Amino acid sequence: MKKRCSSICLTLVMVTCMLLISFTDVQAESDEIILDSSYLTHDEESIGYDTKLTRGVDLLTGYSKCVRKGPGLLYAGGTTIAAHTVSQVKIAVIIERAQKGDTQWSSYTSWTKENLNADRVGANRMLNVEGGYYYRVRCIHSANNDLSSSFTDGIFIE
Repeated sequence: MKKRCSSICLTLVMVTCMLLISFTDVQAESDEIILDSSYLTHDEESIGYDTKLTRGVDLLTGYSKCVRKGPGLLYAGGTTIAAHTVSQVKIAVIIERAQKGDTQWSSYTSWTKENLNADRVGANRMLNVEGGYYYRVRCIHSANNDLSSSFTDGIFIE
């Protein structure tokens, strides 16, 4: 009986701690600014994973990535991965920027890449950018006719 009571008490303590931790995380997140589903952060890097827009069998996954490499330096790009070799696999990489108080992201630069008869494509660049902005990477991924997109959180560049 003592063993069962101890087990129940320990379980209650664990559940209470988990609830307190998740409440603290939600409270901390509410102080962050969100612009078009992206947090504006001072993190070193951000990775965004794809959300499928169409159903299909050719596109496996895709992701976007941006990394602060120093004042005025941003590494940006992404990868599209097909489920198997396809006739064409593509990625469009779009760099957007915003400042605190903006109501939307503005387009900064973009590029595309396509591989034929392949199962993946990656496109990345090191960019010299203007400081004082949050930058995010948005990618559009496709494998034959399957389509998805991904985006990162915004990273502040000094």
